[in-house]
Amino acid sequence: MIRDFALPDLGEGLTESEIVAWRVKVGDHVELNQIIADVETAKAVVELPSPFEGTVTALHAAEGETVNVGEKLFSCDTGGDAAGIEGASATDAAAAAPSQATAAEEERAAAPAASEAAEVREPTLVGYGAGAERGPKRRARRLGSAALREDLVPAPPEHDRIEPDTATRPDGSGGGADDAGRAERPRSTPPVRKLARDLGVDLEQLVGTGERGLITRSDVEAAASEAPTSAPETTPAASAAPRAGAALPPETRIPIRGVRKHTAAAMVRSAFTAPHVTEFLTVDVTATMELLAGIRADRAYAGHKVTPLTVVAKALCIAAGRTPEVNSRWDEEAQEIVRFGSVNLGIAAATERGLVVPNVKGAERMTLIELADAIAALADTARSGRTAPADLSGGTISITNIGVFGIDAGTPILNPGEAAILAMGAVRRTPWEHRGEIALRDVMTLSLSFDHRLVDGEQGSRFLADVGRILRDPGLALTMA
Repeated sequence: MIRDFALPDLGEGLTESEIVAWRVKVGDHVELNQIIADVETAKAVVELPSPFEGTVTALHAAEGETVNVGEKLFSCDTGGDAAGIEGASATDAAAAAPSQATAAEEERAAAPAASEAAEVREPTLVGYGAGAERGPKRRARRLGSAALREDLVPAPPEHDRIEPDTATRPDGSGGGADDAGRAERPRSTPPVRKLARDLGVDLEQLVGTGERGLITRSDVEAAASEAPTSAPETTPAASAAPRAGAALPPETRIPIRGVRKHTAAAMVRSAFTAPHVTEFLTVDVTATMELLAGIRADRAYAGHKVTPLTVVAKALCIAAGRTPEVNSRWDEEAQEIVRFGSVNLGIAAATERGLVVPNVKGAERMTLIELADAIAALADTARSGRTAPADLSGGTISITNIGVFGIDAGTPILNPGEAAILAMGAVRRTPWEHRGEIALRDVMTLSLSFDHRLVDGEQGSRFLADVGRILRDPGLALTMA
C-alpha cells in the first residue's frame, strides 16, 4: 500500500523548509529511520529520517523548492493491506521525529474502526519528540486548505503534478493556496518550472493557458521564442563595450528564504528596537601575537587552533565578568533587565547559506585551549550547514571577526536579545609609539556596539578598555579574572 510522508514541524515555530538534497530517488528501497532528505529551515539544515520501510514511489518536491509543514514530501510502497495502512497514516509524520512512537502507540494508531478510516485524512503537524495530535487542536494548526484538498483527491503521477507553491506574505508567513486576495506563485509542474529556469523565462510574467490557469510547457517555449535573440559572436574587445541601445543582461531574482530570511528579520527587529551605540578602540596587540606564536611552536598544543579570535573571546569573557551589564537583555514585557549568570558566547560565522551565530555555552568557565577547540568545532559545523538549533539559541553576547576580510572597523548590529556585540578588525603592522619611540607594531581596532537601554557609555567604555588591556598585555588577565 502507498503511504505518504508529510513534512513535520521541526520546532521553534518554523512553518516551512527548503529541500536541500534528496538522499533517495524513485524506486529506491528505504529502511526504517534511513535519512531520506536534507531540509533547510530558517536556522539550520536538518536530516529527515524515513518513518517506515518500503519502496519510494514518488518525490513530491524538487531540490530547491520550499515545502510547508503538513505538505507531502514523498510516497512509499510499504506493502500490506489497505485497512492497516489507512488507519496508520495519521501517525506517519510523528514517526519521523527523532523520538520514535512506542509500540503501544503504533498499535493504537493502527486500530481505528472502519468508519474512522473512511474519514478524510489530514497531515499531522508534529515536533521532535511529540506524538501525533488528535481532534480540533491538530486541525487548528493547519496552514491552509491546500493540503486537505491533496488528501481528498488521489495524487497524480510526479511528472503531471501541479506545484501551487504559494508566495511568502509580506509579514513573513506562508500563504495558503485558498487564501483569497493573496499572491500566489505561478501554478506549474516541476518539469515546466525546470524548463523555465533553463530557458531564462520568468514564470511570474506568464499567463497559463492550461486548466485553471496552469502554465504549460508550450507557454514557456512560446515565451522563450519571443525573447530577443542573442547577438552574433564578437571579439572580446568588441563585446566589452555594448552598443548604444543594446539589450542589457536580464536581472537575476533570488528567493528570500532559509537562513537569509531569518537573519534579515532578526537584524531589522534589532536595528529598530534597540538604540545602538558603537565605540572604537585601537590597540597594540603585539604581545598577543607573540603569545600566539609561542603557543603554536609548543608541541603540547599541537592540534589546537588558537587564533587572535580565541584570545579576544577569552578577554571578552573576563571583561564581561567585570561589567555584567553587557551580558544581559531587556525584557520589555516584564519591564525588567535580565542579567545572565553565564556567558554564552556567540561567534558570527559566514556560510554559503548566510550568516549564522552559534554560541559557546558557558564560555567564561573554559580555558584558552578549551575555548579554541569549542570555537573551531562551532565554525566547522556552521560551514557544513549542520548547526543544531540548540547551538543557535540562548546566546548572551557575541563576537564578529571582520578582520578576516581585511576590514579594520565597523558598526555591528546586535543579535536580538543581547546587549552587546564586539567586532575585531584586521591585525596590521603599523608604525606606533612604543616606549617613547616609533616602532612597527601589530595593531588591531575593536568596535563595540551596545544597547544604550542596558549599557551606559561609562559601562561600555570600561568593558571595551578591559578587553583592550588584556590584548595589549595578556599577562594582565591573571590579575583581572
